[in-house]
Amino acid sequence: MATDVQVLDWQALTLQQRNDALARPTQAVSERLQQQVAAIIDAVANGGDQALLDYTAQFDGVSLASPVLAMATVEALAAQAPEQVKRAIDQAYANIRQFHLAQQPQDIRVETMPGVVCEQRFQALERVGLYIPGGSASLPSTVLMLGIPAQIAGCQERILISPPSASGELSPAICYAAVKCGVTQVCLGGGAQAIAALALGTDSIAKVDKIFGPGNAYVTEAKQQVSQIAGGPAIDMPAGPSEILVIADDSAEPAFVAADLLSQAEHGPDSQVILLSPSRSLIAQVQAELTAQLAALPRQSIASQALSASALILTCDLDEAVAISQAYAPEHLLLQFDDTDTYLPQLTNAGSIFVGHYTPESGGDYATGTNHVLPTYGFARNYSSLGLLDFYRRYTVQTVSASGLQNLGKTLIDLAAEEQLDAHLRAVSLRLDSARMQNDLAKEQTTSETR
Repeated sequence: MATDVQVLDWQALTLQQRNDALARPTQAVSERLQQQVAAIIDAVANGGDQALLDYTAQFDGVSLASPVLAMATVEALAAQAPEQVKRAIDQAYANIRQFHLAQQPQDIRVETMPGVVCEQRFQALERVGLYIPGGSASLPSTVLMLGIPAQIAGCQERILISPPSASGELSPAICYAAVKCGVTQVCLGGGAQAIAALALGTDSIAKVDKIFGPGNAYVTEAKQQVSQIAGGPAIDMPAGPSEILVIADDSAEPAFVAADLLSQAEHGPDSQVILLSPSRSLIAQVQAELTAQLAALPRQSIASQALSASALILTCDLDEAVAISQAYAPEHLLLQFDDTDTYLPQLTNAGSIFVGHYTPESGGDYATGTNHVLPTYGFARNYSSLGLLDFYRRYTVQTVSASGLQNLGKTLIDLAAEEQLDAHLRAVSLRLDSARMQNDLAKEQTTSETR
């Protein structure tokens, strides 16, 4: 199967053509999709468990008696995972846990002026929803990426939900990872209806404080809609189809580059992959490798569709490639050239960066230790990769003594007067008057005792 990937010369393109080359596959959410998702959320709000079960039968073709998979069943399924899969999950778990343990936040306490103490404290979210996509692949890696930080943070309830298999269960690998991460409840359901159940709660599924996890257009739209409900949950980040950008020169191995591009193209037909290189020779070799490797992929039809919206782009040098990457802000950025130390500080707009010829994107997907839940669609400019802090909320504490208020009081009164907020001013002045009275009484008492 030949690839339809474009080969472009950046210098020969007009501004519009450059914009088109970097445009993601269309993700405009249709009014119809928005209405469908809203209707699903409303149905779950009114019908609870039964609505979720009805949608599971409709969309997944599985009739269930309950949306909850008993933990005894989860543990029994986990035991059925092949030993090599258990070993792989154990190693990935160890690496991901080690990296996320290093991210633990520290409370701070600062005396900003005498008698005025300010603190910042962190508290784990009490109840979190972990959405694990289903479909054509079992994704225990996503269980680890969501479950491990929730476990380290100490979230009391960690509710996992994922579309059921044809047998009405989940894969042994997913169950093994869930047990490893200390998931407290496992539920069956997918799509917008699963997000609605987590957001609103049902008789069987408790309402969560925050929803984590990637998904299709329906899941993404549902997350955005429920996050706008008064009292609704927070969500982790905007997330769309997977994408990868590779910067490479003549020092790169064409087979490595092609394999990395295809590793994201096989995720879905709306994924996008881009190669930026100053080497015509490398681009030609990568194009040939794409054709050869694509032919051997079981998911070649999906990858081929993704490649049709992708590009191999000739740049005048690495500096230009870096500038293009910064403008594109990829989810995954791979640097396959020798002088990475010079350019790495300039490359800040990316969800996760993979440095060097022997750092495959697959490493971050599974087991290097970093998190694979990343911002897509250019959101890497202003959103971060998922990390431990996302499973906490932070809040502040301030303690002011009477003497501290006397030190700070005039500042507070002057600012309240400037803003014409009299009640604010009175809240300070009454305390200052009280403090002065207490000081005066204390002085009188001391005087009388010394007579």
